[in-house]
Amino acid sequence: MKYKKPPYLKKGDTIMIVAPAGFVSDATEIAPGIALAKSWGLEVIVGENVFKKHNHFAGTDEERQSDLQLALNNTIIKAIWCSRGGYGTIRIIDQIDFTAFEKNPKWVVGFSDITTLHTTIHNLGFASIHATMPGGIKNASDETQQTLYKALFGYSYGFEIPTNPLNKKGSTSGILIGGNLSIINSMIGSNSEVNTYGKILFIEDVGEDLYRVDRMMHTLKRTGALKNLNGLIVGDFNYDVKKDTLFGGTHREIILNTVKEYHFPVLFDFPAGHVRDNRTLIFGKEINIEVNDTESKISY
Repeated sequence: MKYKKPPYLKKGDTIMIVAPAGFVSDATEIAPGIALAKSWGLEVIVGENVFKKHNHFAGTDEERQSDLQLALNNTIIKAIWCSRGGYGTIRIIDQIDFTAFEKNPKWVVGFSDITTLHTTIHNLGFASIHATMPGGIKNASDETQQTLYKALFGYSYGFEIPTNPLNKKGSTSGILIGGNLSIINSMIGSNSEVNTYGKILFIEDVGEDLYRVDRMMHTLKRTGALKNLNGLIVGDFNYDVKKDTLFGGTHREIILNTVKEYHFPVLFDFPAGHVRDNRTLIFGKEINIEVNDTESKISY
């Protein structure tokens, strides 16, 4: 499948911030993100329900769905920037109508729980952007902000990553897809399930015990999602080493052991995930990766 890319942004375009998952504490949480977007010459609309709270969520399912649907339908909106992750996108995804989006696609930006939205959009044949969200801009690295700008405005960029001894060397190319490992697992059997055939898969996660990482990787393996990959990129997992000592190994070793029988390259420690240095990836776009003894390179 060749994925369609929404139009890149230009100065004067309007983006909308929505909250399909967890609640935003208050306006100050996303203020740095709004300021950054405005510094790029963009107009910013904040969804009507972004600051609402209903239990864990940013408003009721109906309120969160309403903002996302409005952003998808409104042709003035050129990109949708999700305010934060947490949990909740899965509760509204089947009520979203993507008809208007398919006629006038726009960039959907976010990560973590927003993986549900990414995978759904990918199965419709469109690219999206895995990146930090407005709530993360305050502490974001310069590279996080710069790569987001380049991705949104259509500038070329790439990455040079220091080597990890566990990397599996090799060169390959393919369409990049993926996101949060837990969410990818939760999509299995649904119409948002990730199609990995011939793709390069990116995974990241946070706060997951090693046994859960092991189980999720083996679940993907059992479904056949790993055997036909062109490559695997592993982002940050940010787990508690002491808590997982009894299980044995590290998340890197667990992931590598799950795919060691396959012949595609594996790149560890890509700077993306629930960390300050959360560099932007364009899902649905072809990338080239080269993993060698000294460094790893990724280029679009």
